[in-house]
Amino acid sequence: MNNMNLIPVYPEIFLLIATSAILLIDMFLPDAKRVITYLLSLLALVVCAVLTFTNYASGETVYTFSNMFVSDPLSSLLKLFSYLAIGLTLIYARQYNSDRAIVGGGHLGGEFYALALFSLLGQMVMISGNSFLSIYLGLELMSLSLYALVALRRDNVGSTEAAMKYFILGALASGFLLYGISMLYGATGSLELNDVFRAIVSGTVDRNVLVFGIVFVVAGLAFKLGAVPFHMWVPDVYHGAPTPMTLLIGGAPKLAAFAMVFRLLVEGLLPLAIDWQQMLMVLAVLSIIIGNVTAIAQTNIKRMLAYSTISHMGFMLLGMMSGVVDGNLFQAVNAYSSSLFYAITYVLTTLGTFGVILLMARSGFEADTLDDFKGLNQRSPWFAAIMLILMFSLAGIPPMVGFYAKLSVLQAVLGTGQIWLAVLAVVFSLVGAFYYLRVIKNMYFDEPADNAKITASFDVRIALSLNGLAALVLGLWPGHLMDACTNAIVTTLATFLSKVIAT
Repeated sequence: MNNMNLIPVYPEIFLLIATSAILLIDMFLPDAKRVITYLLSLLALVVCAVLTFTNYASGETVYTFSNMFVSDPLSSLLKLFSYLAIGLTLIYARQYNSDRAIVGGGHLGGEFYALALFSLLGQMVMISGNSFLSIYLGLELMSLSLYALVALRRDNVGSTEAAMKYFILGALASGFLLYGISMLYGATGSLELNDVFRAIVSGTVDRNVLVFGIVFVVAGLAFKLGAVPFHMWVPDVYHGAPTPMTLLIGGAPKLAAFAMVFRLLVEGLLPLAIDWQQMLMVLAVLSIIIGNVTAIAQTNIKRMLAYSTISHMGFMLLGMMSGVVDGNLFQAVNAYSSSLFYAITYVLTTLGTFGVILLMARSGFEADTLDDFKGLNQRSPWFAAIMLILMFSLAGIPPMVGFYAKLSVLQAVLGTGQIWLAVLAVVFSLVGAFYYLRVIKNMYFDEPADNAKITASFDVRIALSLNGLAALVLGLWPGHLMDACTNAIVTTLATFLSKVIAT
């Protein structure tokens, strides 16, 4: 312990202490003063962001905890956007939780903030994991917190059912992942990603055992991403969970999922890319086709966005599978940075979309059907315009950031020479544009089904406005974010490979 470098872990240590303190403080707060819990949670995120940005600005890669934990530009960048995602979720959810404060004899208040922060802690451990063990530990901390969050409204049948499905299928996914990891550990004799990489390159490991383990690992990853054919939990959980919990599942965890895919497949199992690339291709194609086609039939906007998520995860996997082509390092950097850019911009857009849904909800009313968006332009032209930008971005229509994100992934796919795959992705993106444009049609061309005034606190108005405008500004000037993604990927890969070679 005396020789252990704790500086890279300061954000995680602080968040653990702060979350425990917030949970204790909330126990003694009356309902009227629960805003203190909210403010303390946001303050904890700000402090974590400052600590993480210090690591990011240094540009250094530091391994600690016996090489089980790594702080590098990729981890710092993903953590910063995870803080942003959780912070926006807390801001958007505050009024919703306040309107539904008394639930089954309990309170939908302090527990929400504590569990959200604990899920963030799990995501941070996943993002910085350099060992099968630490990645799995972070995954379980995140997942257990999310299971509890979905079940928090224990008087609601839909919420309880969603929590049971999420828990059972999540446990199954964890079992797949753990079994695959055990196979890889048995074959290579190590849990550390550097050693696994080195053992595979040495050629002394039975390849059949490795491929068998990869199948289970990829299946577990596909469950966590919600990729077809392991997507069955996504629409039911998105629909049944309270909307803030849906946002917690569909937002920041996608960044941690990208990190898990990158750490396990690229850093740990890159020598076996020819095997897992084919699996990712099948997952990506099925997700894009089934996600977009099935979303058309949905009348509940949360279920529609669930199938939309499945298709977007397919696009992210397209980038991940396009990275290794005949040892072309430029192609690898381009593909992985495009996938990272896609994940970040998708999360930002999803946050704003669910923010509008939460804005329209009120006590006793969920605003979760497409008909609830009829005439939104007449009720609130500004927030209708924000939703318009976000729908255009999700559909991949220029000049929104979603267009540039899809374009960068498609360029990476074309770099592999698989033109048919890029054409298929474009065709089904056009199919997917239908259900996004249907929301816009309801907002601008239909009479409102409900003329109730839309009210929002100052912090929600500012956050939602900035969130929506970011989708436009990043689409017009995507260079800075793309450069940050590229630099993170280049530095991380270069440092990892140099460490493997040096040892």
